[in-house]
Order: sequence, then structure tokens, then C-alpha cells
Amino acid sequence: MKIVLNGEEKEVKENITIQELIKELGIKAPNYAVAVGMEVIPKSEYQTYRLKEGDRVEIVTFVGGG
Repeated sequence: MKIVLNGEEKEVKENITIQELIKELGIKAPNYAVAVGMEVIPKSEYQTYRLKEGDRVEIVTFVGGG
């Protein structure tokens, strides 16, 4: 199925969870947030939240510094 990930179309497996997507993308940053549509998804739901065809997903990582 196709989703839009950070503004770019991406092909992913059907019914993929957010946690599976994060693993597939190789994101290892300790601090990141995921929004689907305009809703920020709580980390407690990453294992159970299943993406649907056409979902718009934004993944933002936080970097410290100064």
C-alpha cells in the first residue's frame, strides 16, 4: 500500500504498524515524534496503530545542541 512519508510517497506492507515502519526505516534516534494526518500519535500506541492506504505520516527527530 502507499502512504505519504514526510512529503514523499512510499510503498509499505499492508497494515504496517508505526513501530514496524520505524524499524523498517532504521530510525535509531532516542527522541522522535510521529503524526498521522494532523494527529500526534502517543508512543504507547506505536505497537498497535496500523497505517492505512493514503495516510500522511510525518516523523520528526529531535536533536539537541546549542
